Amino acid sequence: MTAGTSAAPTPAPAISVRGVTRSFKAVHVLRGVDLDVAAGSIVALLGSNGAGKTTLVRILSTLLKADTGTATVHGHDVATHPEKVRESISLTGQFAAVDDVLTGRENLVLVARLRHLDAPGVIADRLLERFSLTEAGDRKAATFSGRMRRRLDIAMSLIGDPPVVVIDEPTTGLDPQARLEVWQTIRDLAGRGTTVLLTTQYLDEAEQLADRIAILHQGTIIQDGTLDELRALLPPAEIEYVEKKPSLEDVFLALVGDDGPPAGDPDRDGTTREDS
Repeated sequence: MTAGTSAAPTPAPAISVRGVTRSFKAVHVLRGVDLDVAAGSIVALLGSNGAGKTTLVRILSTLLKADTGTATVHGHDVATHPEKVRESISLTGQFAAVDDVLTGRENLVLVARLRHLDAPGVIADRLLERFSLTEAGDRKAATFSGRMRRRLDIAMSLIGDPPVVVIDEPTTGLDPQARLEVWQTIRDLAGRGTTVLLTTQYLDEAEQLADRIAILHQGTIIQDGTLDELRALLPPAEIEYVEKKPSLEDVFLALVGDDGPPAGDPDRDGTTREDS
C-alpha cells in the first residue's frame, strides 16, 4: 500500500443478521443466527425441513419479530424501521402469491398500483416480455402451468426494482425443466445487481446458484462459505477402483452391434420380428 493512502472501505452487507433468536412457546426455532449477505450476491440458506429457514425469512421481511438479536436489510433495521425494509425487499414465498381470478397482466398491474408506481400497465407489459409471458398475459392465472406461475410470481416480486429479493424454496414442486428456468432467472437477477437470498433444501440448487452457502442446522448457522471453502472442510477424496459387472444391455450391444435388423424389418427367413 502506498504511503498516505488507505484501503477502500468494505461495503456494508445488503443483509446483516446478528444473534437472532425466535421461539414458539417451548420450541426454540432460531438459537442465535449470524449471517451477512453481500450486495449483488446470491447466498443460499441451506437446511432441512424444520431448520428455521422460513422463520428467518419472515423476520427479515418484517412478517415476524425476533425475540432477541438484530437484523438489517439494505441498511434498515427490521425492528425499528420496518416500512423502510418493506420498500427495499421483495419476498417470493414457497407457494405462488398469484391471484387465479386475475389475468397475468392484471396481477402485475395490481402489485404496481399497490406500490404506488406510475404507469402500472407499462411496467406489467415490460415484465411480461422479460419473463416470456406476453402471449399468456391476457389469460387468467388459473390456466397457467406451474412453471408459468412461478415466473409470474417472481416477476411480481420485482416490481419497483427492489435491491434485495428473498426467494423461499424457489423450485419446490417444479419439474426439471422448470427448475432450470427459475435458476436462470435468479442468475439474471444477480447479474443486474440485485441481492438474492434463497432458501433451499436441495443441495444441487445451492451448488449451482450460490456465491456463498450458509448451512442452518438446529437454529444456528453451523458453516458459511463458498462451495470450495465448504469442500475444504472434508479430507481429500480417496480414489477407489470398483469392478463393474456388464449389464445385459452391454452384452447385447457388444454381440449385436449395428448389424442386427431393427424391429419390424424382415429377417433372413422372410418373417418379421413381430411375426416370429
